[in-house]
Amino acid sequence: MNRQSYTNIVDNLYLWAYNTKKHIMAIYRFKISFEDYDDVVREIDIRPSQTFEDLHQAIHRSTGYHAEKSSSFYLSNDQWIKNEEIAYLPNQRKVDKGVKLMSKAKLSAFIDDPHQKFYYTYDFDKPLDFHVELIKILLNDEVGKEYPCVVRSLGEAPKILESTILPAATSNDLIGEFDFLNEIDFDPKDAEEIENMNEMGINTEDKEEDEHDDMMDEFSDHDEYDADDSHKDDY
Repeated sequence: MNRQSYTNIVDNLYLWAYNTKKHIMAIYRFKISFEDYDDVVREIDIRPSQTFEDLHQAIHRSTGYHAEKSSSFYLSNDQWIKNEEIAYLPNQRKVDKGVKLMSKAKLSAFIDDPHQKFYYTYDFDKPLDFHVELIKILLNDEVGKEYPCVVRSLGEAPKILESTILPAATSNDLIGEFDFLNEIDFDPKDAEEIENMNEMGINTEDKEEDEHDDMMDEFSDHDEYDADDSHKDDY
């Protein structure tokens, strides 16, 4: 008998012992890993009588994420294909379809394999996907220990950037910004003149008019000069 076969037999014996003798205080140990971040791993011990919501909360006490986000566990196979859904804060469409709720779903009711797998999606608005795998069944709990509890933590969970919504400016705010105009006796008729000023405070419209006048004067000077020259030719 090879080691893998022996391990499978032991695991199945543990599972049988728990399912047939309820007085045994078994503990599930789950390995939780990010689908896209293999170097970030958590291992959590939890009682079979506890719910998927308890596991959901425990995961995010270890990641530091806000747990009050719409999320779901899915029964899964070895290829991490999603099957039956167990939801937290589901939308109305899922509720109408009768989705199971994490708060009412005990872990033991969904464990029929000593290496049971669940696909887990956290926060459907900005989803992060996890692989959750049962890796061990402990026949005895530790006296005085609170469950669920993190027994192994590897790597730092990736940061989530929350959207920042700036408050919209109110009409009072806008009025306040332009109070200085009242202090300098601003005349709305002067607005056009202000718009025509460049960075140096020179009215570009007046400047253009001055340049035009200078040009016309220059042309008129040439005309007078040519007129005088033509008279000199007559003599």
